[in-house]
Amino acid sequence: MADTEHYVRDDVRGFLDMLEAMGGKGVEEVGAEEARQQMRAMGAVAEAEPRTMAVQRDLTCPGPAGPIPLRFYDVKAERAPGPCVIFIHGGGFVIGDLEVYHALCTEISHHLDLPVISVDYRLAPEHPFPAAPDDCEAVARWLAASPAELERTITGLVITGDSAGGNLTIVTTNQLMNEPADVPVIVQAPIYPVASDTSQHSSFAMFTEGFLLTGAAMAWFNDQYGGDAGDPRHTPMVGDCTNTPPTVVCTAGLDPLRDSGREYAAHLVQLGTEVVYLEFPGIIHGFTTLRKAIPSGQRDLEAFLDATKLMVERYR
Repeated sequence: MADTEHYVRDDVRGFLDMLEAMGGKGVEEVGAEEARQQMRAMGAVAEAEPRTMAVQRDLTCPGPAGPIPLRFYDVKAERAPGPCVIFIHGGGFVIGDLEVYHALCTEISHHLDLPVISVDYRLAPEHPFPAAPDDCEAVARWLAASPAELERTITGLVITGDSAGGNLTIVTTNQLMNEPADVPVIVQAPIYPVASDTSQHSSFAMFTEGFLLTGAAMAWFNDQYGGDAGDPRHTPMVGDCTNTPPTVVCTAGLDPLRDSGREYAAHLVQLGTEVVYLEFPGIIHGFTTLRKAIPSGQRDLEAFLDATKLMVERYR
């Protein structure tokens, strides 16, 4: 049962109660393949319907270990030169795919009025760290070169993603700030990201059980992913963040990762980066892909995308 000391929205409470009544097993109990199926099944019943797109195409781009699957979205059939969004999905570096995040990517394209590339990077444990950041960086550099397949001239990158994808958003942005691609990262927008050592945070202790993402699942994801926590491509806040572009960060109030996002946003503010930080009270990790089950999350997603759009318009 979720802790009653914390403010929990009615629709969030209803969703958590339903999950408790179903009594499913955690990812750490079922393993990677079944956990992937669980996430797809959850998305099929809990996520909002996708928006209609003028363009939706599956593509690949060259990667360090072979072609990387991508999905290209655009709410418009044709476009003048402008920015493009890279979306990097969550799922603890182990689960998640193009289908689970399909509706969210259509929402991002619709709301920002920009093209979106969704990245199907290699997953652990089959492909542990640094496969995921290697793939995401390769996609970003490929996209920055305005590949002919997109029939678009790309003038800048907007990098976003949730949870593990929020981590990969920050890591990819940092790589491209250190070694620039053909066009700059104009805005990064991590959604409830893993930016630092989450095990030391009070939010990890407060929300370790009963709020969808558990401490046991986080430990299991971390074990599957591997890598060195002292490597900035694994834990971005251990590295130099002084060269970060304008940033929008959002967190969920009932999320074990909440304090990691808070800490990262505060760190960037101290470094002089322009930051918008949004913390949505009473809602859980994963809400951006649970908008049918938790309808109030749609307004939070729209607030986050409004802030991102504002930042993009300032720097495009």
